[in-house]
Amino acid sequence: MRHCRPIGILLLALAGEPAVGPAAADDDVISSFALAQFGEPELPADFTHFRYANPDAPRGGSVTLGAGGSFDSLNVVALGGEWPVSLSLIYDTLMTPAQDEISTYYPLIAERVEYPADRSWIVFHLHPGARFHDDTPITAEDVAWTFESIREHGRPFLRAFYEDVSGVEILDAHRVRFTFETRDVMQPLIRVAELTVLPRHWWTAEDRDISRATLEIPLGSGPYRLVAADAGRGLVYERVEEYWAQDLPARRGQFNFDQIDYDYYRDRDIMFQAFLAGTYDFRHEFTSRNWATGYDIPAVTAGRLVRDTIDIVRFRGIQGFFMNLRLPQFQDRRVREALLQLYPFDWVNRTIMYGLYQRIDSYFPGEHDWGARGLPGPLELEILEPYRDRLPAEVFTQAYAPPDAGDVDRNRRARREALRLFAEAGWEIRDGRLVHVETGEPMSFEILLRTPSLEPHTQPYVRVLEQVGIEASVRWVDSAQYQRRYQDRDFEMISFAYTFYPPPGGELYSYFGSVAADVPGSANVMGIDDPLVDALIETVIATQDLDRKQAASRALDRVLLWGHYAVPHWHGTEAWIAYWDMFGKPDTQPPYDFGFPNVYGFQPTWWVDNDRAAALARGE
Repeated sequence: MRHCRPIGILLLALAGEPAVGPAAADDDVISSFALAQFGEPELPADFTHFRYANPDAPRGGSVTLGAGGSFDSLNVVALGGEWPVSLSLIYDTLMTPAQDEISTYYPLIAERVEYPADRSWIVFHLHPGARFHDDTPITAEDVAWTFESIREHGRPFLRAFYEDVSGVEILDAHRVRFTFETRDVMQPLIRVAELTVLPRHWWTAEDRDISRATLEIPLGSGPYRLVAADAGRGLVYERVEEYWAQDLPARRGQFNFDQIDYDYYRDRDIMFQAFLAGTYDFRHEFTSRNWATGYDIPAVTAGRLVRDTIDIVRFRGIQGFFMNLRLPQFQDRRVREALLQLYPFDWVNRTIMYGLYQRIDSYFPGEHDWGARGLPGPLELEILEPYRDRLPAEVFTQAYAPPDAGDVDRNRRARREALRLFAEAGWEIRDGRLVHVETGEPMSFEILLRTPSLEPHTQPYVRVLEQVGIEASVRWVDSAQYQRRYQDRDFEMISFAYTFYPPPGGELYSYFGSVAADVPGSANVMGIDDPLVDALIETVIATQDLDRKQAASRALDRVLLWGHYAVPHWHGTEAWIAYWDMFGKPDTQPPYDFGFPNVYGFQPTWWVDNDRAAALARGE
């Protein structure tokens, strides 16, 4: 899910002339080479490359990357099947983001845009040289067909990005116009600029069906073509020598490897050992045990295998154990709060994760201004005040902090508080089991995991739950089964994580909106169905002033947090990476979206350093 940008004045860029400020083709239509929210693009219209890319980077060589889980489809649109996120390598989007600016998009398939002051529509002017890999031009018809296919057949989460689009119109072969339900809102324009364009002529030929999973290798337009796919085992991408956009400023110095292989692993421990054995070349490490102790091997000591940390601004959503509110035992807020009381995070962090993580305390965690911190400020209070009578008092009086049942003393306090909340909600312990007073039904549930690597972090929770009479169990399934159960809402409690790309926009409907609560496959995993949450989502999306938009996001965050819909997990503040010493890289690494669009954290501005690779091969 991706890599789930922002508002501002757009600049006029005439051919060969740098943009110097906002300009318009007429009184109210702005013509621009770039889209930026909350400010102006930092690069001029005549920029030659991104600041974190080396335009003279050598090309050649190959890299092998590891991927966890599986895949059984190569269709990025359809709900059915699990597709590999690395497919972003074969496709181009209308515009592409800079990794050192927030929500700023530069030309790719679209070489410029026009839109009116009220943001009611946008016209994308397509680059006349844009081509699919079969040398067929990318046209406005492809753009419109892709959008309509997503709207008709796309996964609910994907459709949610375009909720505000009222229509699409082909003006001519190289101009396409989108119109919007909203006014004076930049976010829908940005979402459309991110659109991945698919080849209409390929998908509509030979009885292909965009609505169904397929393992047929698709036609693309991006820097790589997929040349081999073995379902659940591996993928092979080859660099497109004649790639149409290779000399565009937004692509120069990037995608330098002649070949990228992805090897899939279902078992994360085996995957880690394969990396240490040199089976693949780069690893973005997420397992604290590995990072703390697993790299104590001669190759690291000798410098052949490099461990590094990268300071990045990590935009991510909440990760945790999500409760299925569609089930009766989770519908009472007091029950949910009691279950939250009992997770022993400090103990898990200290004994299993080597103290390397912090507790997630926001639906929009990280070092940025979209999540709630402390008590509500004046702007937040202004937004929340109309709903005071419908909100828990804590929203206004307490800074949110997830409780913890860590050490013995806290465990006792947490149990007492949890039992008090259960009693208020109509539950009591009988014969060592927590049962509903009226029905006699026991409190029991299964925690669904996607990987066995989370089981050590989950079993301590199960043991604490058992202490208050709750029958809890842990079950992990392979990624395909996990995907089906998530889509069908066939779970009681599930380990899940949201993506978050600021500023929050229409995807909030799919995450938390009532409209998506009962839609199979939507991102509203928990089944939140609350008109108050819906109203706050509307406020976040409609607000254009940066300070007020952030305040609205923080207000929404508070309401979600005090709803106790999830048991929050943990997060780190830096990226852990390890790689075999065969790479060259620019002096500057981007702070945002490190690894985009490879997804596994491998930055596309790197290249093979032949001298280093040769020394590594010699064992030096």
